[in-house]
Amino acid sequence: MNNSKFFKAMRWMRRHKKLILFVFIMILIAILASCITGGAPGATLAVGMIITGVEEGNHVVDGPLTTDLAHEGAPDLLLNEIDQQIVKIRPMSTPIDQISRYAGSKHSGSMVVDYYSVDTKPTMAQLIEDIEETENPSDESPMTVIHTNNNDIFDPTDTILVQNVSGYESDGQTESDQDLMLYVIGRDANGVTVMAVNGPTINGVPNCFPEVTSGSTLVRMGRAASELDVQSPQFESLPKKNRNLCQIFKMQVEQSTLQRLANKEVGWTMSDQEEAAVYDMRMGMEKSYLFGVARQMWDPIKKEHVYFTGGIWSQAGKDFVLEKSVDLTVSKMVDLMREACTGNSGSKRKILIGGSGLISRISKLDYTRIITAGQHVSKWGIDFTELRSKFGCLYLLLSEVFDEVGMEDEGIVIDPEYIQKYTHIPFSTEQLNLKKSGVRNVDALVMTEASCLVLRYPKAHMRITTV
Repeated sequence: MNNSKFFKAMRWMRRHKKLILFVFIMILIAILASCITGGAPGATLAVGMIITGVEEGNHVVDGPLTTDLAHEGAPDLLLNEIDQQIVKIRPMSTPIDQISRYAGSKHSGSMVVDYYSVDTKPTMAQLIEDIEETENPSDESPMTVIHTNNNDIFDPTDTILVQNVSGYESDGQTESDQDLMLYVIGRDANGVTVMAVNGPTINGVPNCFPEVTSGSTLVRMGRAASELDVQSPQFESLPKKNRNLCQIFKMQVEQSTLQRLANKEVGWTMSDQEEAAVYDMRMGMEKSYLFGVARQMWDPIKKEHVYFTGGIWSQAGKDFVLEKSVDLTVSKMVDLMREACTGNSGSKRKILIGGSGLISRISKLDYTRIITAGQHVSKWGIDFTELRSKFGCLYLLLSEVFDEVGMEDEGIVIDPEYIQKYTHIPFSTEQLNLKKSGVRNVDALVMTEASCLVLRYPKAHMRITTV
């Protein structure tokens, strides 16, 4: 009986020998793991520890280097997300710097930043010589040569709309509600050769020319090709090269050892001083970003060059003038928003930053259904007052920087889509060991950033000045 059980067990083990081998290997792995971890329940990996070197530096033993050990052994080695802390320090006071930080910056490998900007091809020109009415047309396709203040914007097959000059219906006798349209046949040194698309019929000849006076506005429209046309006049666009310089902004904070150890009535620490220093540093950068002059100058004391960044005030491509002695009206405000939001390919939501005088004049307006105000919008960590019109929206904000530089009645409209920050040295902090170097018995911290701002599409931005 016992022999029968033994033989049955042997037959079962032969049939399941792979399963038995797998279980044996797993038990062996578990025993080895227990030996490595010293039998500690739940221990799977060795935890490293920090030991001090013979002279300088710390070392990690019995485990890998982790972020916790890095903070313990070298607290200044790992940088925090500096910008995210900076943008929370009084953002309303430095809107230009604030927006540029939220938008992100491009790294510059040099203190000198070369960048390209391209404008759209002009679409309007002014007629500088009268177009005389056609008399006694000699052929069935009247043509004439016109002269404008910018002939180069017109190419063959372009169509031109003549503003405020009536065209004619298909019968050639009745004036139309639509403006006169011209078709460009060619362009050379003598002028632009055109035909009238919806001109009057004279002596049985259709599409002659009505009288058009000098000063009329010509609007370039779409091209009209014929059925067999394969090619079209070329369109070329070359960007214009511009340059700005990165400026090295620095701020240093110090606190003596005795000051740090002394009892204080309130908890004024080194961190509080750092926050105040960052605010002062940002205020200085805001003024440089707005009104700085791009120059490179030799410092005879330091025996090296100093770079100064150029401000965006001088980079803006459009101007709007307000009369200081005349009250601002809703009509004038509509014109301002029209100029800011049209004539360029920018966005329809722009930012108006101005001094207290300009903001006061805008705030005194009695807004109507044409322009609405009073809605508050929060963007880039800043609270704006929104102005709405048929042309677009302006986010309004007071900037005391304009008051400080004596421009309280002026402002600037910027398109946030086309403002770019270049950074050669990102904002960083560095502990200075002035005690060890024998300079001063203080804790010292220096903050540094080398950067500049550029307007990539100048005509999307506008200065508001007063006379």
